[in-house]
Amino acid sequence: MKQVSRTIAFDSHAPFEFVDITSRVRDEVRESGVKLGTVTVVSRHTTGGIAVNERDPDLQADMVDWMKKLFPPRAGYRHDVEPIDDRLNAHAHLAALTLRTSETILVKDGDLDLGAWQAVFFVECDGARTREVALLVQGTE
Repeated sequence: MKQVSRTIAFDSHAPFEFVDITSRVRDEVRESGVKLGTVTVVSRHTTGGIAVNERDPDLQADMVDWMKKLFPPRAGYRHDVEPIDDRLNAHAHLAALTLRTSETILVKDGDLDLGAWQAVFFVECDGARTREVALLVQGTE
């Protein structure tokens, strides 16, 4: 079995945002040479997560609005009293609790085996910032 580890970096541009990383993940899978297996996508951050969901701008806006309602900034969180990195981001940590830190996606014929409407997203809860996700592609060539 072949295993390939990669990291991809990107910028987010909004406090809450669904950053479509599908093409970047797909490129890394293709470059790995794995034809049949899996790719695991892992967030390296505690204020963001990974999601597989529909690539529809209206749905993404709905999801962002939902997260903003559930996790409003500056709502009296203890973490914001003396933040470690000068970011008032307790809401982002709480929002990330509802997300997955990783997703594993099947690889078939050297490509992501996603459904017709599915895309891979980094869900930003504390942007805008530079972010990273780790990938582990494993399987047979």
